[in-house]
Amino acid sequence: MKKQLPLEHNYRPSASEGPAPAIIMLHGYGSDENDLFSFASELPSEYAIISLRAPLGMQPFGNAWYSIYFDVNQDKFSDDEQAIESRELVSMCIDEIISEYNIDPKRITLMGFSQGTILSFAVALSYPAKVARVVGLSGYVNKDILSKGYEQNDYGDLKIYTSHGSVDQVIPVEWARRSKPFFDELGIPCEYSEFPVGHGVSPQNFYEFKKWLETTS
Repeated sequence: MKKQLPLEHNYRPSASEGPAPAIIMLHGYGSDENDLFSFASELPSEYAIISLRAPLGMQPFGNAWYSIYFDVNQDKFSDDEQAIESRELVSMCIDEIISEYNIDPKRITLMGFSQGTILSFAVALSYPAKVARVVGLSGYVNKDILSKGYEQNDYGDLKIYTSHGSVDQVIPVEWARRSKPFFDELGIPCEYSEFPVGHGVSPQNFYEFKKWLETTS
């Protein structure tokens, strides 16, 4: 049964008894909780799946974790203060999800797409005790929205899978290629893949991260 959380969400219960592992989904800019939730039926039944809706409503439709602006040269930049607020909101949601849905606090996976990946990385790097794994699709690490002193955090239990389209026109693949060296520097196991697509998830990409979920813990 669906519970009340700080954010609107979709929920698929685990088929397992007792505290269940969970996948918490964070959609991309301009989308909503139904987007990544479309993967739910193809993901292992042992997981409870909670897909969150970002807090900022957009016109005429869609939602965002933080605003993106364009300057006079059409260069885009993010509202990092809003991103940090959303980071804290997701952290709070994790606590509520564990409580309300009987989730194993040691087996939480964040799955993000684009802006949702950027935020997933921020949550995991700022609060690694709350996140065991991240599946980061078509995103990158924004160091400006990480908690102060993140370099000193204990990342001993964190694992990351991240992927990107080699012809992505929204987030340059060069930005994504910096992610694995960044995680390597922090001692975080990271699997990075590229696929010959734009800003999206190919079937091969889906099957690869699904296999990664099945072979990591």
